[in-house]
Amino acid sequence: MDYQIIGLSPEPFLALYGLSDAALAERNAKRYRADTRPGFPDRIEIRDVEPGERVLLVNFVHQDGATPYRASHAVFVREGAEQAVTFRNEVPEALKLRPLSVRAFDAGHWMVDADLCDGLRLDGLIRRFLANENVDYLQVHFAKPGCYAARVERG
Repeated sequence: MDYQIIGLSPEPFLALYGLSDAALAERNAKRYRADTRPGFPDRIEIRDVEPGERVLLVNFVHQDGATPYRASHAVFVREGAEQAVTFRNEVPEALKLRPLSVRAFDAGHWMVDADLCDGLRLDGLIRRFLANENVDYLQVHFAKPGCYAARVERG
């Protein structure tokens, strides 16, 4: 079964790039300069940024369905990232490095399954969940902080 792991669209974040720290704070966002790798996983390019690169910590609504599962959480985006990546049948390094929580949703945004895995085992879990015809998409979260990491779809 083919799948794709999809980074966030940069569109919602473009207006934040280059803002002053005060202007970011007014929008409940904060700029960081990465000082370690891994440590600052960008959700647009689905990679850990390099030390010295700037990231913005923002709140992002990752589950916007009209169900009790509607949710948002803090995510890092690399300041200046302009193109979302898609990994086809491949797990990006930023996901391999971490323990993950994976949630399977149907087309109505209702959770139909969930599990935890070591990032190195993500490929098998994705394939198992997507084998269920009731599953429309998956959301991957970094298990320790609980924040959204990426979306998975068939393809």
